[in-house]
Amino acid sequence: MARALAWWLVVASVASPLHAQQRSAVAAVPPRHSDRCSQNTMGFRAFCEGGASMPAVDAGATAWSIAASAILPGSGQAILGANRALPYLAVEAFAWTSYVMHSVEYRRDRDGYRGLASRVARAAFSTVRPHGNFEYYERMTHYPEAGRYDLVTGGGIEPETDSTTYNGAMWLLARRTYWADPSIPPDTSSGEWKRAVAFYRARAYDQLYRWSWTNAPLEYSAFIDLIRESNDANRRALQDLGLIIANHVLSTVDAYITVRLRRQADAQGFALEGSIPLARFASKGKSTTR
Repeated sequence: MARALAWWLVVASVASPLHAQQRSAVAAVPPRHSDRCSQNTMGFRAFCEGGASMPAVDAGATAWSIAASAILPGSGQAILGANRALPYLAVEAFAWTSYVMHSVEYRRDRDGYRGLASRVARAAFSTVRPHGNFEYYERMTHYPEAGRYDLVTGGGIEPETDSTTYNGAMWLLARRTYWADPSIPPDTSSGEWKRAVAFYRARAYDQLYRWSWTNAPLEYSAFIDLIRESNDANRRALQDLGLIIANHVLSTVDAYITVRLRRQADAQGFALEGSIPLARFASKGKSTTR
């Protein structure tokens, strides 16, 4: 709800630049004189002023206001004296506050699931337990056990065969990918075997990263919850960054439009007025009823 309100403030704050500047342009048109030219076409009147002194260009309508809006949304509008500065500043403050809050939440949950996995699932296999990347912990949520990396100590590698473990699933995938028959092993000197082993080595985890949640179902459930909460917090932080970027872009475009319209109005003294010739339609209606 708060994020939707922030987007509404941004849209509402940029909805009025053209309308407001058109009104200021109309106000800038000086009174009629004899040397003014006018043209009537379909009820619209375009006025131009010949030889009349034009007002000076607004000192605040400079490129600096555009750059200021790109750096801090709302600052350019404040320089230009527009009443839209506050909504941009409010959205910027809200977005950064929300981003910091969600980033802190993401790091707290990340440290939580890393620590829980190290204390519970990995402690029995190694005294040195370096952090893995995100995919490493994400794979734990799908496979409660990593399985052994090599079934036979010494000699060539003998991959894990239990396909309910992560390493065993990778070896099954390697056999299905490179062997003619996944259930019949080829000669260890053949290309089929070597390619399957290379596939397995690139994806399986050795003893240093081995894990097992088999005897800790409650801790495993808490670990999965922390992973989910961390992902949600990271996604919300990215959404906050998107709001920040959009706010900067909209504020910059707003300032640019404001500067252009003010300079055009000051330099040309041009205004566009619209009118509906109701009297003409009324007279035509009377003639048709007679």
